[in-house]
Amino acid sequence: MLFTQDRNQLRRFYCQAWKKYRSNEALQPLEQQIGSIVSLHPEYHLLLENEEMALEKDFLAELGESNPFLHLSMHLAIREQLDSRQPAGINGIYQALMAKHNDAHHVEHRMMECLANVLWKAQKEGAAPDDKTYLDCLKNI
Repeated sequence: MLFTQDRNQLRRFYCQAWKKYRSNEALQPLEQQIGSIVSLHPEYHLLLENEEMALEKDFLAELGESNPFLHLSMHLAIREQLDSRQPAGINGIYQALMAKHNDAHHVEHRMMECLANVLWKAQKEGAAPDDKTYLDCLKNI
């Protein structure tokens, strides 16, 4: 369900996962991950609790708005990288960052900055993301 190009489907999935998480309903593993990530972001709770607003809202970077769905998805991407141990070496870097910062949420945010930069560059160049550049960025956090 999460792997879709349909913005509304994706946003609805996040809203429904958050609703189920808050209600202590049975969750699929992905819903559990989304719920736990959203729980760390109280600034998004109101939006995700109003599905109509979540579906309609545009987030305009030129107005200084950040897209909470992109932010939450970046958290999921970092966690998936760690679970899959890809790119190779990311788990060792993560452990070093945790030893240095001792705050998983903070570490994920810092890692997301590197991931966003590598993805932006890859998109701009029409190329695949460069794992070496990404890992080097992570090592410099």
